[in-house]
Amino acid sequence: MSASVIKPDNAVLWEVIIVRLASWRLVRELLEMCDVALEVVDIRDPISTRSRKLEALASNKGVPVVVVLNKADLIPLRVSESWRRYFEEYEGVRAVYISARKRLGTRILRKTVKDVVRDKSPLTVSVFGIPKVGKSTLINTLKGRHSASTSPYPGTPGYTRKSQLFKIGGNIYMIDTPGLVPPDGKDVESIIRSRPVDKLDNPVAVALKLINKVLKYNPYAFLQAYGIESRVPGEILAELARKRGWVYRKDGEPILHEAAKAVIRDYLDGKIVFYITPQQLEGSRSDSA
Repeated sequence: MSASVIKPDNAVLWEVIIVRLASWRLVRELLEMCDVALEVVDIRDPISTRSRKLEALASNKGVPVVVVLNKADLIPLRVSESWRRYFEEYEGVRAVYISARKRLGTRILRKTVKDVVRDKSPLTVSVFGIPKVGKSTLINTLKGRHSASTSPYPGTPGYTRKSQLFKIGGNIYMIDTPGLVPPDGKDVESIIRSRPVDKLDNPVAVALKLINKVLKYNPYAFLQAYGIESRVPGEILAELARKRGWVYRKDGEPILHEAAKAVIRDYLDGKIVFYITPQQLEGSRSDSA
């Protein structure tokens, strides 16, 4: 059978498959090189932005994992603390909440790394995580200077593609890795973090899912972000488009795909107030049981 027979017709899908395989191959290599794996997640929804496959691989290789709950500046302190307790008490995983962007919590993170592996020096740490959870920002903060470039959205300049080793203080060395391909599935977090916003196949459909998710946990999110009172996803997009002047000249209809991309970008940037608590997570599990 020729290669052309088994190659997917969709060139983008074929590229995604190759990138995913290359990413996991690199992850395995990095786990062989490190003493501690830092898994960076978005604290607003840490369960959807973690990688259980990474955690299983690390466990199989005997590498301890520290969950780094990043973007803690976007949620109340009590919620940050509740997520730390959740991971440590319920999941049995060490966890630290930080704001890499605001340089908060990094001292505790360094101390935790040393506590996890006390009998070895120097230590090598690998940084893992799905795209756009703040891996490069964390590296930059720990280093104290911006020599690893960062950018707001996946697939744009600064999206980390090569591994680099940096000394970050004391006897701790850190490896910056490419963002992991999000878990297989069609959840909205995986979709918005795996491709550049401008390359999403259907940004309107994705934004509608995202709006529904946000409204479930914060009914006032779009009133706070945009001054839009409606809680109907389609109406929110239409009103945002009109507010921004994104309308077709011919008939004045709103350009929904522009509004959709704006919502996705604002969500990734933390401009839309949203977070899930461990208690809400347990409630959702009970409802679906």
